Amino acid sequence: MTDWLLSIEGTTSGHTVAFWLAIMAAFLHAVFGALQKGRHDPWLTRGAIDVCYCLMAAPFALFVVPWPEPHMWLIFAVAWAIHIVYKCLQAWAYTKGAYTVVYPVVRGTGPLFAVIGAYLIFDERFTLTQWAGVAVLLAGIFGLAVYNMVKLEAQRDTLNAALGIAVLTGLFVALYTTYDAYGIRATENPFTFLAWFFMIDGAVMPFIAAVRWQRLGVAAPAIGPLMSRGVLGAIVAFLSFGAIMLATRLDKVGEAAVLRETSTVFAALIGVVFLKETVGPRRIALMALIALGAVIVEMGG
Repeated sequence: MTDWLLSIEGTTSGHTVAFWLAIMAAFLHAVFGALQKGRHDPWLTRGAIDVCYCLMAAPFALFVVPWPEPHMWLIFAVAWAIHIVYKCLQAWAYTKGAYTVVYPVVRGTGPLFAVIGAYLIFDERFTLTQWAGVAVLLAGIFGLAVYNMVKLEAQRDTLNAALGIAVLTGLFVALYTTYDAYGIRATENPFTFLAWFFMIDGAVMPFIAAVRWQRLGVAAPAIGPLMSRGVLGAIVAFLSFGAIMLATRLDKVGEAAVLRETSTVFAALIGVVFLKETVGPRRIALMALIALGAVIVEMGG
């Protein structure tokens, strides 16, 4: 598997595989966001997910994949710090605002910053057609956020704070996307980066969640259902993050980051199918705009 992936880096086959990995990551990221914002407190859910994927990744990191090269330890330390800030901001945003408002703003802000970061770090350049696609995609994402915001009935008193935190979270999405792309390219075996990243990354949020769980007292959720969601979230996280990181190794970081933001369409579909939300013609048009933007970016390269 590793040898095959390394053999298609920078090739037409690699581009095709990266495209489908980014689309898969988009769908799974929408599922992950719904899991974190869903039944339980976002901080508790994130802590449960992190402890699960830390324990699940540890045997692979320690006994299966090659150990990281010496220069990777500093890369892991910086990546760990970036992700801790991102996760705290994401949980904070979810406690302040509705999922259908916060999620599109985070995902809409992220790719714009990621494309700029890919240019500065990897010297990637978008064509004018691709920039037009980015504009179309962002118009759809932010249009969806505004539409959901207008229809919002709950949490209006914290809306401004939620939007501000969501934009800042989007900045850290771009930061971790570009930095992690640098990290996965800095080691010979991409699965070494993934296994060690998950083991290290999952070692902090569980403690924060444990303190929050104790403070809730009798209102704290039962451990069983919370950890069940944690196991499911860990599996989704492995597949989602692993897919987008492999996509950035095989092909352009900027394109992968933009394609992943079709997750907003999948998030809306999840709302319809599982949360029984209604979708009118305006939301359908906005989702079509997001998909069209992704197609333009892909075809314009």
